[in-house]
Amino acid sequence: MRRYTPSAYSPKKRKERIDYLKKVLFLCLFAFLTTAMLLENEKALALSLTGLNLWFQKMIPTLLPFMILSGILIRMNLSDSFAHLFSPLFRPIFQLSDSCIYVLVIGFLCGFPMGARVTAESYQRGKLSRREAELMLAFCNNIGPIYFTGFVFHLFPVEHPWAFLAGMYLLPLLYGLFLRYSSYRDIPRPARIGESGINKMYSSVKKHSLHTAEAPAAAEQKRLPGDPSLFAEMQNSIVSSLCAIASLGGYMILFNLLNLIPEILLPSKLTALQDIIGCILEITSGLSRLPASMAFWGYVLLPFGGLSCIAQTYSMIQETDLSLKNYVGHKIVQTMLAFVYYTFLYVF
Repeated sequence: MRRYTPSAYSPKKRKERIDYLKKVLFLCLFAFLTTAMLLENEKALALSLTGLNLWFQKMIPTLLPFMILSGILIRMNLSDSFAHLFSPLFRPIFQLSDSCIYVLVIGFLCGFPMGARVTAESYQRGKLSRREAELMLAFCNNIGPIYFTGFVFHLFPVEHPWAFLAGMYLLPLLYGLFLRYSSYRDIPRPARIGESGINKMYSSVKKHSLHTAEAPAAAEQKRLPGDPSLFAEMQNSIVSSLCAIASLGGYMILFNLLNLIPEILLPSKLTALQDIIGCILEITSGLSRLPASMAFWGYVLLPFGGLSCIAQTYSMIQETDLSLKNYVGHKIVQTMLAFVYYTFLYVF
């Protein structure tokens, strides 16, 4: 009997070749970047310092407090109570739970990468189902309004800021609404506020009647010294937030350093292409080098966030089973929508 040998086009052989090509590509990239750092040490130092300064001056003051406070709210099971403030506005529109509304509000108000971080934390603690977490990650991880109005508008002033704010925040909100009633319409709708209140009261009375004899033991168990307290959860949130913010700083420095590659490989005449590639690599430093005449491309690339933002998002969701590929796909779609929107805005 003839022995079977896998062909050159078998799935196993194809996967081995792809893995081999990836290794070769990464080795070439590492060798080229190391050589470029040695030959262009002054440029490499300047790019590294730019990434470090942006992280220290922009990222830490604007993100770290929100990371700590949000972590405390989630760990103390207070996030849903906070979301009740916004439920009358968002629940009738999105038909989602208070935990989803909390992610939506924090993601849009606090800015990137808080949307990904809060989604991952809520999902890990069982406040979100996997489908809900996928939906939230698809449109709630955006550039924050403080960053947008304070940094982007300072670089590229506009006559009608509300039109650009709509492009930055209304577009992803409408995109999330479209996803909710199309690809994610299988997510169960939450009970109405009145119904949920009656159900909670009924379940509470039923539980009290069935477990009255166990109440003293349960109360005693709640007072055990090992139970988490505000200070314990504050400590956990601070340590977790510091680790996360340090990781973000490393990504900002690394991807800002990658600007050496287009500066060396591309001719000096193609400065516009170098500036666009810089925004794709690391959005903050790329925008700071982008001339005012190319503000259109800055606004278009903001929803994508750059490869650095994608890597930072991965660092936030790496301990979950959420798909980074799906996240990137949704970001590309939002970038295409932004291109159409700003084209219409600039032309008319």
